[in-house]
Amino acid sequence: MSNTTGRLLRVTTFGESHGPAIGCVIDGCPPGIAIAPEDFAHDLARRATGKSRHTSARREADAVEILSGVYEGVTTGTPVALLIRNTDARSKDYANIARQFRPGHADYAYWQKYGVRDPRGGGRASARETTMRVAAAVIAKKWLRERHGVTVRAHLSRLGELAPAAHDWSAVEDNPFFWPDPAQVPQLEAYMDALRKSGDSVGAEVTAVADGVPPGWGEPVYGKLDAELAAAMMSINAVKGVAIGDGFASVAQKGSQHRDAMAPQGFLSNHAGGVLGGISTGQQVVVSVAFKPTSSLRLPVEGLDADGNEVEIVTTGRHDPCVGIRATPICEAMLALVLMDQALRHRAQCGDVGAVAPRIPGQADG
Repeated sequence: MSNTTGRLLRVTTFGESHGPAIGCVIDGCPPGIAIAPEDFAHDLARRATGKSRHTSARREADAVEILSGVYEGVTTGTPVALLIRNTDARSKDYANIARQFRPGHADYAYWQKYGVRDPRGGGRASARETTMRVAAAVIAKKWLRERHGVTVRAHLSRLGELAPAAHDWSAVEDNPFFWPDPAQVPQLEAYMDALRKSGDSVGAEVTAVADGVPPGWGEPVYGKLDAELAAAMMSINAVKGVAIGDGFASVAQKGSQHRDAMAPQGFLSNHAGGVLGGISTGQQVVVSVAFKPTSSLRLPVEGLDADGNEVEIVTTGRHDPCVGIRATPICEAMLALVLMDQALRHRAQCGDVGAVAPRIPGQADG
């Protein structure tokens, strides 16, 4: 299995949803980054289940153990190994479907590929795996912020058919939906309450942005920043679509509208999402990610078992009625990991390239 992402900053995750632990190894991490176990708590709490009635009721401690790569509070340049013990797994919830293929899940695909699968909570295909991506990105976010002044953040930009009527970044962390319009939160609460009572689920969209990215990060032709962002986001469980900048809305635009005009004071728009030719322009990098509806439902559905028999499948256990709600920090994590990897690669090849005129005012320095 391919469990590693990145080229210079290489993050390998391991573990299953209901195994004894999950973890990751971060190779290529620069030395001298101050890091402690408590630094991971904030972002892991943002990703965690059990914080509101709108997510799975599973409650994990998500306490990070630093096993290697950190000495006297700073990274040493050797592999950083992180471990989180699973403390609230309920494997018995999956006993009835151990030999059944849940429609919309990876069960059938895993079985066909490996001839065996871990049915407990989805095993390796569970969103539990993304905990370690968020943990690894705590280091990436810190390095990007301290070395380059880059900040990474995200918000829920669609919940089913609902979209924000206004945008206030300061409101995103003050509600369980990571929603940028506080006036709509009661509407979202009612929407999710009705959905949960019906036993169904719904999809969502997360938009992640990075501010302060200098021009020049990314590589043509096969190391494009936007291509690697798309691959990173598509690697997240339940993702079915990725858009950079205007994305699919570009289809209906005219070229005269989509092109981002330039003036001495800077770019006049950002339809391209901060990437041209696969290389950052110094503008805000914008990526939107579409999540499918949760497939684990208590509503019965026709399916097959491992013997090819037709069966009625009902999924019990604790599941999110909308996985996209808590995917916001996960999308942030993948954006940060890709940016740090690209920054290290840019430094390796082009670190001695000075400022190239003309430099648009307001751009960060590389």
